[in-house]
Amino acid sequence: MKKDQLLTRRRALITGAAAVGAAGAAGLFTTFTGNKAAPPPAPPVAGAPAARPLRPSEYRLQPLTGYGTPRAVPARPPVRSEPLLRVSGRGRTMVLTFDDGPDPRYTPAILDTLAEYDVRAMFFVCGEMASYNKELLARMAEEGHTVGNHTWSHPLLTKLSRGRIRSEMERTSDVIEEGYGERPQWFRAPYGAWNRTTFRLGAELGMEPLAWTVDTLDWTEPGARTIVGRVR
Repeated sequence: MKKDQLLTRRRALITGAAAVGAAGAAGLFTTFTGNKAAPPPAPPVAGAPAARPLRPSEYRLQPLTGYGTPRAVPARPPVRSEPLLRVSGRGRTMVLTFDDGPDPRYTPAILDTLAEYDVRAMFFVCGEMASYNKELLARMAEEGHTVGNHTWSHPLLTKLSRGRIRSEMERTSDVIEEGYGERPQWFRAPYGAWNRTTFRLGAELGMEPLAWTVDTLDWTEPGARTIVGRVR
């Protein structure tokens, strides 16, 4: 597939997803936590954002989709028994998340489309990719997106030793801090493969675990219409 076709498909996905968000897609990411004793993250402020230019760091580290003042978070979140699957919000809201980059072939087009529609998103980056594309991490920071930890090399964590898992997480947090300006507060396990060690190490490194409720399987290249339909 040609590069321009791939970019068009990814642009169509974001455009369609942004439209869904504006129209109010129901049920995507409403508060759920695996540890009932631990409070979920603060809800975002509902409603469409005012049309105005983005300002550096204005939404930085606001972990969800809200447009309010970023909240203070504990240095080390509680250890959970399962990842956060949903995010609280008033009205009908959704969170756009992108995994595995940043990739210089695709990420700039995604960022361009998000900026065009004045939408913030979450990017779960791999440290190995981020180490070669720190300028994209800086752009994510300045345009108000949240950057999370998706390990260094995208391994199946449930097959690794505790020391290797820590290395995968910690090295990635170091690279994110260098390029983005802050250490990540969110972590996502590759392939959605979680175990007790990943939850505990993530908490020790100051990160909350976040999963997903809708996977578009866009990497299988089903076409823009199918991808948008899955999001809707």
